[in-house]
Amino acid sequence: MSDFSAKSGELRRFANWDTAIIVLTIAVLLVASLTVDNFGTSRNFTFMVLDLMPIILVALPMTFIIVTGEIDLSVASTLGLTSSLMGWFWNHNLSIEVIIPLCILIGAIAGVLNGFLITGLGLPSLAVTIGTLALYRGLALVVLGDGAVADFPWNYTGWVTGTIGGSSIPNVLILIVAMAVVFGVILHATPVGRSLYAIGANAQAAHFSGIRVARTKFWLYVVSGAVAGLVGVLWTLRYSSARADNGAGLELAVVAAVLLGGVSIFGGKGSLPGVIAGVVLLTALQNALRLEDVSGQALNIVTGALLVLSVLLPNIVTSVRGNWQRRRLRQSAAR
Repeated sequence: MSDFSAKSGELRRFANWDTAIIVLTIAVLLVASLTVDNFGTSRNFTFMVLDLMPIILVALPMTFIIVTGEIDLSVASTLGLTSSLMGWFWNHNLSIEVIIPLCILIGAIAGVLNGFLITGLGLPSLAVTIGTLALYRGLALVVLGDGAVADFPWNYTGWVTGTIGGSSIPNVLILIVAMAVVFGVILHATPVGRSLYAIGANAQAAHFSGIRVARTKFWLYVVSGAVAGLVGVLWTLRYSSARADNGAGLELAVVAAVLLGGVSIFGGKGSLPGVIAGVVLLTALQNALRLEDVSGQALNIVTGALLVLSVLLPNIVTSVRGNWQRRRLRQSAAR
């Protein structure tokens, strides 16, 4: 029996979903580099990092939220709202040094509304954030209409699109790594992270164990809104264009990447390394398909298919693993 336990423990360590998605991501990167023209070039690497930047930054707090068993579908609309306000403020002669923190603050306020409706009034997060998805996008259109605002300061737009020391490594990669490390340490090495898993596994039990469930979830939505506001700023500076429709559809890519990375939609399971691999995998597939001149509609199909598979496959793997373990236990007992 002990030999079986040791073997099954070894299997779980090397056959978990995180490991599988990381291996798959590496395989896709290698195959695309060998088979897709220009995929493996340094120039394409720079563009791919810029493409994954909004997905991965928004995915960091989204991971925390989904681990607790909730969801935030308003992130892309929050991005669009802060982008519109950034253009409006710029048209009204505010300095960029004032606009950037103000937009992040407005994103946090959008998160406060989500958090209050969900934790204060006890409304379901799916319904609330679908509603605020429409609300924030509508406000963005009210603020800026169908137009666009450009001509932001070159030193800011140049930093977002530029690289480190003339290399192919984008400047924004510094921000991505720094935020990933901070969120990773919080989730996997602090009592806060352990409380998030406890909430996702059983919110009532977590409450009785002393965890402030409602307060924790509330602040997660505030952080999610603030990060979406920051990404709205970065998106606007990257394209030097503030528009109400910036980031439209980003929430689908973010949720797909988080679930693809192994975070359970039901809460209580998942890791940040898996999510990062999921973001890279999704971005690499989209990038490779664009280089092959695949249409935008087909890219949406790929994203939707990955979203379905990311929910379906972990459940199939868990079921197969459970059946295999039970069969091994019966065989061991029969001996």
